[in-house]
Amino acid sequence: MGEQSKRLLSPGPLLCPVPAVLVTCGDIDAEKNAITLAWVGVASSEPPCVTIGVRPTRYSFGLIQRYGDFVVNVPGMDQVGVLKYCGSVSGRSEDKFKAAGITPVPAEKTRAPLVLEFPLNLECKVKSRVSLGSHDLFIGEIVAVHADNRVLTGGEVDPAKVAPLSYFRGKYYRLGEPV
Repeated sequence: MGEQSKRLLSPGPLLCPVPAVLVTCGDIDAEKNAITLAWVGVASSEPPCVTIGVRPTRYSFGLIQRYGDFVVNVPGMDQVGVLKYCGSVSGRSEDKFKAAGITPVPAEKTRAPLVLEFPLNLECKVKSRVSLGSHDLFIGEIVAVHADNRVLTGGEVDPAKVAPLSYFRGKYYRLGEPV
């Protein structure tokens, strides 16, 4: 085996790819918001849990704290514009749902709405929060999953049909073929 050449870099969040999602929070009948996040991951299979990293200065942070739930809305390739928009403006000053052309619909088990146009929606109840520095990590137990029939094959979610997006250093990417 030959000599490898490696360069030591500064510590940073260079894990890639990471999912790019739209998290909705608040109350469908009152204050609600949608925030684009990429600091997202699976944390547990049983019970099923995900984590989301949110800056405490964000409007959505307060809504998640207040209501104790959120929805992870998984976009397809055709929703990249929604992610870019919702990641660039604050919900404190405008209705992102209206401006982005997305439809909030009632969830089954959370006060936070689902996004109708997104193919996959994971309703989550906050189990825990950990302050880490620039972001706090919310651990959410998945209490309901909604999947558009168009992304199912044999009753199961088909990633090729979802066409999920990933994020790395300011850019969105589509996932490749299975290996």
